[in-house]
Amino acid sequence: MRKIIFSIFIMLFFLTGINAQNIVKGIVTDSDSEKPLQGVLVSVKDTSSKQMTDASGSFLLKDIPNGSYILEIKLVGFEIQNFPLEFSGKTIDLGNILLYRDVTEDRDLSLITITDDELNDDASAADNIAGLLQATQDIFLRSAAFEFSSSFFRIKGLDSGYGKVLINGIEMNKLYDGRAQWSNWGGLNDVLRNQEFSNGLAPSNYTFGGVLGSTNINTRPSEQRAGTRISYSSSNRSYVHRLMATYSSGIMEDDWSFTFSASRRSGLEGFNEGTTYNAYSIFGALEKKINENHSLTFTSIFTPNRRGKSSPATQEVIDLKGIAYNEYWGYLNGRKTNSRIKEVEEPILMLNHYWDLNDKTSLQTNIAYQFGKIGNSRLDFNGGANPSPTYYQYLPSFFERNGDLGGAYEAQKDFRADGQVDWNRIIDANVTNASVGVNNAYVLYEDRNDDKQLTVNTILNSELTNNITLNAKLEYKRLRSNSFAEVIDLLGGIGYLDVNPFANTQDGQQNNLLDPNRVVGEGDVFRYNYNLNSDVMGAYLQTQFKYNKIDFYGAVDVSKTTHQREGLFQNGRFVNNSLGLSEKLEFTNFGVKAGATYKITGRHLIDANVAYMTNAPTIRNSFSNSRENNNTVDNLQSEKIFSTDFSYIVRSPIITSRFTAYYTNVSDATEISFYFADGVGGDNTAFVQEVLTGIERKHIGLELGLEAQVTPTIKLKGAASIGQFTYANNPNLYLTSDVADNGGFDSNFRSKDYVALLENYKLAAGPQNAYSLGFEYRDPDYWWVGATANFFTNTYVDVAPLTRSSNFYEDADGLPFADYDPALARDLLQQEKFDDYMVVNLIGGKSWKIGDKFISVFATVNNLLNQEYKSGGFEQGRNANFRQLRDDKALDNPVFGNKYWYGRGTTYFLNVNLRF
Repeated sequence: MRKIIFSIFIMLFFLTGINAQNIVKGIVTDSDSEKPLQGVLVSVKDTSSKQMTDASGSFLLKDIPNGSYILEIKLVGFEIQNFPLEFSGKTIDLGNILLYRDVTEDRDLSLITITDDELNDDASAADNIAGLLQATQDIFLRSAAFEFSSSFFRIKGLDSGYGKVLINGIEMNKLYDGRAQWSNWGGLNDVLRNQEFSNGLAPSNYTFGGVLGSTNINTRPSEQRAGTRISYSSSNRSYVHRLMATYSSGIMEDDWSFTFSASRRSGLEGFNEGTTYNAYSIFGALEKKINENHSLTFTSIFTPNRRGKSSPATQEVIDLKGIAYNEYWGYLNGRKTNSRIKEVEEPILMLNHYWDLNDKTSLQTNIAYQFGKIGNSRLDFNGGANPSPTYYQYLPSFFERNGDLGGAYEAQKDFRADGQVDWNRIIDANVTNASVGVNNAYVLYEDRNDDKQLTVNTILNSELTNNITLNAKLEYKRLRSNSFAEVIDLLGGIGYLDVNPFANTQDGQQNNLLDPNRVVGEGDVFRYNYNLNSDVMGAYLQTQFKYNKIDFYGAVDVSKTTHQREGLFQNGRFVNNSLGLSEKLEFTNFGVKAGATYKITGRHLIDANVAYMTNAPTIRNSFSNSRENNNTVDNLQSEKIFSTDFSYIVRSPIITSRFTAYYTNVSDATEISFYFADGVGGDNTAFVQEVLTGIERKHIGLELGLEAQVTPTIKLKGAASIGQFTYANNPNLYLTSDVADNGGFDSNFRSKDYVALLENYKLAAGPQNAYSLGFEYRDPDYWWVGATANFFTNTYVDVAPLTRSSNFYEDADGLPFADYDPALARDLLQQEKFDDYMVVNLIGGKSWKIGDKFISVFATVNNLLNQEYKSGGFEQGRNANFRQLRDDKALDNPVFGNKYWYGRGTTYFLNVNLRF
């Protein structure tokens, strides 16, 4: 492999071209004020020629190869201008170029409310793509971001972790799970508009990227649009109110520039019941241009936020309570109080040095430090009844299963009348216990992750010739994370005993043998306490070649990753394998990719890319049960990814389109799931960790985006994604638990090895087929309106792997159940396919100029027809064998039926802003 990589780069470096003496120049001005615009990016597409306009609005680009090109003129807050040009050894003077303010710009980042939700991060159905794709002008990807994402559609069926998000060249994807934590910079829309997006495997100047591409958010004050912006938004999606104010100085006479932004988002309840929202956002950036070659920027971001979570539900619960139902809240002192609050406080501090070594070479050096906490609250109960209103023994189906129709009727009546967390009963139980000196039955606590991450990198960009550009980066990341449970509220009690009552020995009940039978109070750490340490060193090198008829590139990436757990508690179930340092996991990874764009003409292009890369397992998928022990996943491997795509692109004055065929194969992936199972190893019951290794997934499909400017004011647009995302093999599976020697687990708390027969099952990746058709009307009087109809098909439930293994049909003696019926088993294991559905969205806005001020109004209505649809779901793993599942599915309402997320009904978003 090293020889192949070396040969590729030797070949690329020695390919050169002959440059023509072509020049294009002009002056860019504001169409409203007629004043020159500084900092406008002027670039010749598919070449390395680009320049920022100076204080007089002027630009001059030299040495452009002969041929047909598109000159792109772009500035945040203005419409992008494209000029088709023919070069044949001459100078083209475009004269005075007017840029018009973009009256639709508020659409882009206001719809990031989709990512504000983040719903339930540990749920596979909740995965956002809107943030990753907001910066692109590609018609298909914009449809995916703004029309498809509310249905939890995934580009190419891939998790958002396969796309990289950077701020000022610093990667923001979390080492824990590979995903970007969008709430770390939520509510700062105004200062995040300056973005550079690389689609798919396309080259980026900042990172090797992922299969889904990369987005670099540039927050340099010198490149923010000068002025003040104040806006108010109202919505019924996640928050109800948002107030935001931003000021950017532009470049001042002393070469300083600064930007400040702040916002407040709040709401007692979004679309789902009890989903409270409370968030503040503060941004400050200061830049000093030291001289013509050096600039220094300091950026700080702090976005503390608290959000009430919403729950998935079985069809039985939805039929009784509706799609807005949320089991996590109940009335306390006359107010809806959510028991599951996600709280994020992770400030980001960043220092960036920009060094122009000459007019062809730049070096950007960055250092970032992020620290703080993520907390997820919930109720614990080691001395009381389960407080969940949807606990299976409280629902009508449980009574029906036991033939108690009277009990089922009463349960149904009670659940319809209330069906929420009973805070008063919980507090009464604790107060009663306290009155006789007994510890709490219940406690409110939060699972905490306190991270400290340091990132340092340096990025080199150099135009070796007019045709060849070199990009390189060196990077180091260091994460030190402390995970623990902390008591938030004793709920009227005097103390909570820190034990696991389900363990079968006195020592086994202890969560920490170093301090046994400890009674904890508010602010105390209990249940578990451990550190996760991770270090990543990496480098990437890329060369881009741009010529008259063909552009091509090659890139290579190398990294080394280490993960290690350090237990701070000695768990009574894992006496010898919980305290102290675990084995240190080390992974060396690499990636290679190459691609080419052939220009049939300046308006018709063919693009192809291919990549092979390996990714180290995330921390989340490296330890089978990190809360209790140091066990690492058996035979843990780096994930292998092969991906290729082929596109035909049309860029004409009337038609803009892209048609892409793609194939991606992911192998040696690992997944860990946690659930309560009946029927493990026969008839045993346990809370298990399901470890699935050696997973292979296949993603194949087509993407189409089309936009037609049929008149100067009317634009038609359409998009389609036709995919097939499946398991491509039968991965290995084993279980771990904290209950040993019960028939299902050996003395090491491990089950036997299984093979999960998942090949050809569909992946739960949202709708595998999605289509959008719409129009947009833009009036010369600065108002606009649009509508889209979006169709979604082939959405599947997430299957339970254990029921596709031999555990499903084997009795405790290892032989098949005497009453096992293969034909019935096939029916029971049929993967559920959700109904197809259509969602209609409306969008519109209006802008006014009053003196030197601009006022604009923007609004959307999503799901206009109030269509009810399942956006995702999963099979509960509770029924782990044939007998359990057979008996449950025989009921009209299964006790442990599939759980679903439903899309929102009709929602709106309204934004009013003032710019001056």
